[in-house]
Amino acid sequence: MPRFASRETRLCMSLAGRPGNFGVRFHNYLYQQLDLDYYYKALTTDDLPAAVAGIRALGIRGCGVSMPFKEASIALVDELDPSAAAIQSINTIVNDAGHLKAYNTDYIAVQQLLVKHAVPTDSTFAMRGSGGMAKAVAFALRDAGFSKGTIVARNEPAGRALAMACGYAWLAELGELRPSMLVNVTPVGMAGGAEADQLAFDAEALGSAETVFDVVALPTRTPLIVLAEQLGKHVITGHEVAAIQALEQFVLYTGVRPSFEQIEAAASFARG
Repeated sequence: MPRFASRETRLCMSLAGRPGNFGVRFHNYLYQQLDLDYYYKALTTDDLPAAVAGIRALGIRGCGVSMPFKEASIALVDELDPSAAAIQSINTIVNDAGHLKAYNTDYIAVQQLLVKHAVPTDSTFAMRGSGGMAKAVAFALRDAGFSKGTIVARNEPAGRALAMACGYAWLAELGELRPSMLVNVTPVGMAGGAEADQLAFDAEALGSAETVFDVVALPTRTPLIVLAEQLGKHVITGHEVAAIQALEQFVLYTGVRPSFEQIEAAASFARG
């Protein structure tokens, strides 16, 4: 929190079904390092319309939006940035004098990580999930040139719709499919959930894969990532996604882009 919070202190927040501390620590660390009069708080809600109305009414500068609110929030904002409009999923709301504009920095983060980790675009992949975050990941994969994909989702209407939108196949279960990259975009493995100790993909599928990408950021190393590392697979973690998307949110809220060293220090502090 700013040393002396005042009426000029600008507030930012996040809304999630199960709030974590990564964004709180990341944003507030950078506010202090850059001497910005901002404060960030993670929240949850049982009344999403009232919560978003509160962003507008109370002058909250920005809000991160996590599962399960990424799609339900769309009808509550005034404008969609192209990053959100194209995939009909949001993760960021920016308040400019009562005008709420929504973005999707998850999409940006996934695209950057695919390049950073040099994942070959001709890789076959299976992505489990069909919700708001899954949309961001699937469209990022499509737009990065990945054409050999399968959406694995028990929700057939949502799964088929996402697969069709991106030009991918759909399956209710992975079955005998053994792609070179496995991507988890479900709450399986998330701390605090009913499936916290479970794997989104079984050990046999992991054994055949080359790359394992789990977007779950809490805990830092999910059961899927732990097993993938033990099997010697190349891994991309949810904490990497969280750091990049949080940075892009930070820039949208403040108009300031920290240095590489400041970003690395903030991400390290947030993981601490």
